[in-house]
Amino acid sequence: MNDEQLLKYSRQIMLPQVDIEGQEAILASRVLIVGLGGLGCPVALYLAAAGVGELVLADFDKVDLSNLQRQIAHGQADIGSLKVESAAASIAEINPETSVVCLPRRLADDALLQQVASANLVLDCSDNFTTRQAINRACVATKTPLVSGAAIRMEGQVAVFDSRHVDSPCYHCLYAVDGDENLSCSENGVLAPLVGVIGSVQALEALKVLGDFGRPLRGRLLMLDAYSMEWRSLRLARDPECSVCGA
Repeated sequence: MNDEQLLKYSRQIMLPQVDIEGQEAILASRVLIVGLGGLGCPVALYLAAAGVGELVLADFDKVDLSNLQRQIAHGQADIGSLKVESAAASIAEINPETSVVCLPRRLADDALLQQVASANLVLDCSDNFTTRQAINRACVATKTPLVSGAAIRMEGQVAVFDSRHVDSPCYHCLYAVDGDENLSCSENGVLAPLVGVIGSVQALEALKVLGDFGRPLRGRLLMLDAYSMEWRSLRLARDPECSVCGA
């Protein structure tokens, strides 16, 4: 790190759990973010601010007026623009040293597998079970750590799935049967700050995995009931019969 970087990330480097070694690992990381909506926006901005070296942004959608209530990387002037390009511009304002790769398309099959394999970590910020299951399969196949988040109405959850650890469950261990694809914010609503809270937790967990410090949510599901502002943590066991990660 140069002098400017030492100053920029000094508040993190001061933490004994992070130190220079952890910050250098963060700077050297390549992270794939799938979905630049309510969750992906705070994830991308906080990871850029924290010094992640390269962010790969994957989202085929364009900014709509209804997105602005919660998707904080986009503004009024971005309506009609690709979300990945709008997010990339916001990232550049926060940290121009972070390299950004924009993928304005839906990742699937070999393209998804290739992007997951080239990343140090993946953040699932998507909004449907089909995509989540596909990301999970790719992460298990390549042994790439996955930080999964979801938020709807006034409820949210975060978990870390890391196939590098033999006892770590995968997303399919938790949701072996796909949920309702219609369970979306457009159909059910969501309170604006909730996605910020969940996305921030995802970013925090990603930094812990990348910098190899703290105790990530590996094998645990963290759930938030924002109505009563209560957090719950449940232990997740690996399913030996899982069709994705089972032996």
